[in-house]
Amino acid sequence: MTLFWLLTCVAITKAAYGCGVPAIKPFISGHARIVNGKNAVSGSWPWQVSLQNRTGYLFCGGSLLSRNWVISAAHCNVRTSHFVVLGMYDRASKSEARQVKGISKVIGHPLYKKETLFNDVLLVKLSSPAVYTARVSPVCLGASIDDFPAGYKCVTTGWGEINAITRQSPNKLQQLSLPLFSFFACQKILGVKLLNSMICAGAAGTSTCLGDSGGPLVCRKNGIWTLVGIVSWGRRPCCTSTPGAFTNVPYIQAWIRNVIARN
Repeated sequence: MTLFWLLTCVAITKAAYGCGVPAIKPFISGHARIVNGKNAVSGSWPWQVSLQNRTGYLFCGGSLLSRNWVISAAHCNVRTSHFVVLGMYDRASKSEARQVKGISKVIGHPLYKKETLFNDVLLVKLSSPAVYTARVSPVCLGASIDDFPAGYKCVTTGWGEINAITRQSPNKLQQLSLPLFSFFACQKILGVKLLNSMICAGAAGTSTCLGDSGGPLVCRKNGIWTLVGIVSWGRRPCCTSTPGAFTNVPYIQAWIRNVIARN
C-alpha cells in the first residue's frame, strides 16, 4: 500500500508539472489588460520569468521551455551577465520562493533583423537547471500544425508599464486576454508590411507595454496552454486601439527544437 501511494504521488507530481498545465489555475475574466492592469493569480503562470541585470532592474520577460531553457525576444539583448528569475509574482515581496539563475548561453536567431524585427527570438540556457514546483513549470511549445484562428482568445503576461504617460510599472504580475488577428487584417490596421515570423493580437482596449517584451502569448486548447507568440513590437507604445505584433512561435519552432537538441 505504501509503495502504491508513493508511485501514485510521483505520477501526480509529474502530471502537475507537465508543460502548459499550471498547478495553480489562472482566472481569466476576458477584460484584463496590462495597460491599466489586472493582477494575475499568484503562481498561475508558472513559465513566466523576468530577465534582470545585476542591479535587479527588470528589462524583459520570457518563458520557461524546459529545466534548462528560456525563450525571449532578440531585441531584449540578453547577455550572460544578466539573470533569469523564476517563480516571481510580486516584485516587492521578500518572502517568495524564487529561483535566480545565471546564464551560460544566449543564442539568437541567425536571421534576426534589428531593423524589421524579423525572427525576433533568442534562447537562453540557464547556468543550472530550474527546479519544477507548483510555481515554476514549463509552457508547451507551439507546433507548426497548431491552428489558432483569428478571434481566438489568448493571454499575455508581464510586469511592463501599465501607463505610457506616467511610466508606472506594477509590482504584481499582470495579465490580459486578447484576440488573435488574421495576418492580412493586422497588416491593414498597422499599415506596415508584416513578415511570416509575426502574428498579431490585441486592440479592443488591451495592450502590452514597455517592459513586457520577450514575454509569452499563450493560447489554451484541450486544457493545455501553448506558447504561440513572444511580445515583440507595436505601432505605438502601449496603444490599446491597435493590435501588437508577436514573434510567431510555430513558424520558428523547428529552429528552437534544433538549438535545444544541439546544445
